[in-house]
Amino acid sequence: MPHVSYQKASKRKRREIDETNRTTWGNVSPITRKVESAKVYNRKKIQRWHMEPPTLDFCFNR
Repeated sequence: MPHVSYQKASKRKRREIDETNRTTWGNVSPITRKVESAKVYNRKKIQRWHMEPPTLDFCFNR
Protein backbone atom coordinates (compact mmCIF):
# COMPACT_ATOMS: atom_id res chain seq x y z
CA MET A 1 0.00 0.00 0.00
CA PRO A 2 1.67 3.27 -1.08
CA HIS A 3 2.00 6.08 1.43
CA VAL A 4 -0.28 9.04 0.69
CA SER A 5 0.33 12.43 2.33
CA TYR A 6 -2.14 13.50 4.99
CA GLN A 7 -3.42 16.45 2.92
CA LYS A 8 -4.17 14.24 -0.09
CA ALA A 9 -5.70 11.38 1.89
CA SER A 10 -9.45 10.85 1.80
CA LYS A 11 -11.65 12.19 4.58
CA ARG A 12 -12.26 8.67 5.91
CA LYS A 13 -8.51 7.91 5.95
CA ARG A 14 -7.73 11.22 7.72
CA ARG A 15 -10.33 10.39 10.38
CA GLU A 16 -8.71 6.99 10.93
CA ILE A 17 -5.27 8.60 11.26
CA ASP A 18 -6.60 11.23 13.68
CA GLU A 19 -8.34 8.58 15.77
CA THR A 20 -5.14 6.54 16.14
CA ASN A 21 -3.21 9.66 17.21
CA ARG A 22 -5.69 10.61 19.95
CA THR A 23 -4.95 9.55 23.52
CA THR A 24 -6.97 9.60 26.73
CA TRP A 25 -6.19 11.34 29.99
CA GLY A 26 -6.65 8.08 31.89
CA ASN A 27 -7.35 8.74 35.57
CA VAL A 28 -6.19 12.36 35.37
CA SER A 29 -8.89 15.05 35.33
CA PRO A 30 -7.98 17.92 32.96
CA ILE A 31 -9.84 20.46 35.14
CA THR A 32 -7.59 22.95 36.89
CA ARG A 33 -8.19 22.93 40.63
CA LYS A 34 -7.01 25.33 43.31
CA VAL A 35 -7.13 25.30 47.10
CA GLU A 36 -9.70 27.79 48.36
CA SER A 37 -8.79 30.13 51.18
CA ALA A 38 -10.48 29.45 54.53
CA LYS A 39 -10.85 33.21 55.06
CA VAL A 40 -13.11 33.73 52.06
CA TYR A 41 -16.89 33.50 52.64
CA ASN A 42 -18.50 30.71 50.65
CA ARG A 43 -22.28 30.96 50.19
CA LYS A 44 -22.51 27.36 48.98
CA LYS A 45 -20.98 25.97 52.16
CA ILE A 46 -23.64 24.67 54.54
CA GLN A 47 -23.99 26.87 57.59
CA ARG A 48 -23.81 24.95 60.85
CA TRP A 49 -26.40 27.09 62.63
CA HIS A 50 -29.00 25.95 60.09
CA MET A 51 -28.43 22.33 61.05
CA GLU A 52 -28.58 22.76 64.85
CA PRO A 53 -31.94 22.52 66.62
CA PRO A 54 -33.19 25.83 68.01
CA THR A 55 -32.38 26.55 71.65
CA LEU A 56 -34.25 28.70 74.12
CA ASP A 57 -31.16 30.58 75.31
CA PHE A 58 -32.46 33.82 73.92
CA CYS A 59 -35.68 33.71 76.04
CA PHE A 60 -35.65 35.34 79.43
CA ASN A 61 -37.19 33.44 82.32
CA ARG A 62 -39.12 35.72 84.71
